[in-house]
Order: sequence, then structure tokens, then C-alpha cells
Amino acid sequence: MFADQAKIFIKSGKGGDGHVSFRREKYVPAGGPDGGNGGRGGDIIFEVDTGLNTLSDFRHVRRFCAEDGQEGRPRRCSGKDGKDLIIRVPEGTVIKDFETGKVITDMSGENRRETVLKGGRGGTGNMNYATPTMQAPLYAKPGGTGAERYVMLELKCIADVGLLGYPSVGKSTLLAAVTNARPKIADYHFTTLTPNLGVVDLPEGGGFVMADIPGLIEGAAEGVGLGHDFLKHIERTRLLVHLVDVSGLEGRDPVDDIEKINEELAKFNPDLAELPQIIAANKIDILDPESDNLERVKAWAAEREIPVFPISAAAHKGLDELLYAVSAKLKSIGKKPVVFEKTFDWLEAVPADLPYTVEFDEKTKEYRVEGPLVEKMLGYTNLQSERGFMYFQRFMKERGIMDALFAKGLKEGDTVRLYGHAFEYYDEE
Repeated sequence: MFADQAKIFIKSGKGGDGHVSFRREKYVPAGGPDGGNGGRGGDIIFEVDTGLNTLSDFRHVRRFCAEDGQEGRPRRCSGKDGKDLIIRVPEGTVIKDFETGKVITDMSGENRRETVLKGGRGGTGNMNYATPTMQAPLYAKPGGTGAERYVMLELKCIADVGLLGYPSVGKSTLLAAVTNARPKIADYHFTTLTPNLGVVDLPEGGGFVMADIPGLIEGAAEGVGLGHDFLKHIERTRLLVHLVDVSGLEGRDPVDDIEKINEELAKFNPDLAELPQIIAANKIDILDPESDNLERVKAWAAEREIPVFPISAAAHKGLDELLYAVSAKLKSIGKKPVVFEKTFDWLEAVPADLPYTVEFDEKTKEYRVEGPLVEKMLGYTNLQSERGFMYFQRFMKERGIMDALFAKGLKEGDTVRLYGHAFEYYDEE
């Protein structure tokens, strides 16, 4: 069964706690602390799998938790890091925050693998806290908590061309005639319920991917029928081929059909209405000789500078002219893929009332920032990426952490440490 959306729960691993223990060996009556550090919690990573084309794997498994880090051990042994959990999804999957509907990431284009939740840091064992005045520390730090989130996965088809049209106008027939796709075809008035993709092979590298977008009905933009589910598959296409039935045998007005579907596109997403279109006037082999449908479609399209190609998908008439026109238009548009911009702000995921501390360590001459607020932020941030580091800097400013550091005497060139991360501060101005 085709599935193009799924709600799942994701949680990164908790960091292992630091260990409290002391060296106990024969002839060593006063062994020092030797409690090891806890292991890092596993990350939640999304990865594109080209062998998948639906989200049906998520129908039965909806909870995904990475492995926790192991607790530190005696004899200065660190706990084992928790295993990262890799969640494989089809290319074109958009990951959204369930509560806000904002885009966390789009697994398309060059984005083949992304860490969405970071595992908790490992806690430090008591071996780290021995000082000349405190030679037998009885405490260690617990591991950091993992981050968690409900997310919505939405699969949006990746195709160069989207076939639009009311149910039963012949989209599946056209797709089967010009591509390697084999959609189910029958003479009925119900619509295809899943998008079908096929590859059009043309000489000299003019091929492209075409998707039969399930039939739309009036009110689709408001969610009538399966409107929202259908319309989202058009958002990645670069060109729309609008298929209309000009035969007149169904009693439909093709011009009215075109206008209504374009209205649904504009209501759902105004950008879709601006996509280039080509009109394919289908079923000319059974066109009523007395009908002026084809001429009216051409006149309507001419006013808007939209090309019209009379075809018969069933009889294979006019298909070459249509396909070469589509290929030429795609070349003029360019190959830039449609990738949805990240709109979810991880600052929204970190409660503002969580506590934190800012201290200056005289021994290491470093400023230390710790506490639940910082741990939560690190769980949602990949500091190895440019975007993650920019988020980290903004977080430090907007949550008042930088002001607290300045109050402690922070100046250019000083080191700020957040658990396992150390940064040298410099004044951007």
C-alpha cells in the first residue's frame, strides 16, 4: 500500500552517567579516584535510501529511540557510546515538526544524510575532580538527557513534469503510453489514489521524469476529497502538463476544467499557479465533429501564451510533438531541484525557563556554561555544521548567556566551554 505521510516519535540516546569508584589494590592503601566517564548517547540520523519509494515502513513502527550511552566504569574506563539510529527514508521526504508544521529538513537534492537529534553528553567520572584539597571526591556528573520530538514525514514526489487534470481525462493512459510506468487503467470515473512516476526516454539526453498526479476535484485546496494529499506532490515539479478531455462525450467543459484546477493550485500554494504549463488536449480521436471544445481551449490558451497540443493518448496520436515540446521547455527552465527551505527554529524546542550556570574556572582559566538549558540546546544542535553553529551563537545571545558571561568578565580571546565543546570568544564588531 502506498503511504506518503507518517507521524513518528524520535528520541536520541541519554548520555551514560559518570562513575564513582576508587583504586583498591594490594599495597596501595590510599588509591585515588578512578571512576570513568559515561559514554555519549546515540544520535538520530535520517538518510536517503534510493530503494524506497513510500513511507509504508512507518505504518507499524512509529517510535524510534537511539541507544543510551553506557555508565562509566572503575579503573578509569569510559562507558561505551550509544549506537546512532539511522532512519532510512525515500528521497523527497520532508521532515516537519508535528506541533508547528514547520520544515526541519528536506531529504532531497544534495541532502542525503542529516543528524536531526544529537545524543546526550557522557557524564564525567570522579577521576576528573581530584584536587590537592579534595583527594577523594565522592561525586560524578550524570549523563545529559536525550532530545525528543514528534515529527511528521511527508513524501513529495520528485518529478520534472506533473500531469494535471480531472479524474478520467486520461492521465494514466498518457503516462503508460510515453513512459516505462504501468499504472492501472480502466474506464471508470474514480481517480487514481497514488502518484505514478515514469521516465520518458528521448534521444540526445532529452529524457525526464513524469508523474501522474492523482485527479483533482473542485475544493481540493480546502482538503475536499484527498486534495491536500494530491496537491503536495506537485510542489517539486518544474513544469505542469494540463490534460483535458476535449471529446465532449462526458459532457464536461474543458475550459472550465482548466480554470477550476488552476484556481485550486493558486489556493493551495500561489507558487504552483506560477509554474509553466503546457496543455494537452486529449481524446481528439473521438472528438465530436460538431464540438468547438478544441478551438475554445486554443483560444483560451492563446490569450495566456500557453502552448496547446492536440493528442490521443489511447491512439498514440500527437505524442511525439508533445514530448519534444516538454523536453525543450524543461531545458529552458533549467535543472535546479526544488528543495524546501528549513523553517523550524530549534529555539522553539528549548523551554526558556530552564536553568543554567556560568562560572569561571580559575584552574583552567576557562568560562563554563552548564545546566539543563545548555544540555537541551546541544541535543538539538549539530555544532559541526555551519547552520548549527549559527544557531548556537544566536541561542547564546537571545537566552542571555552572553550577557551572563560578560558580567563574569569575558573578553576577546577567552575560552568558553559547554560540556565537551570549547570555543574561543572574539568580538564580531
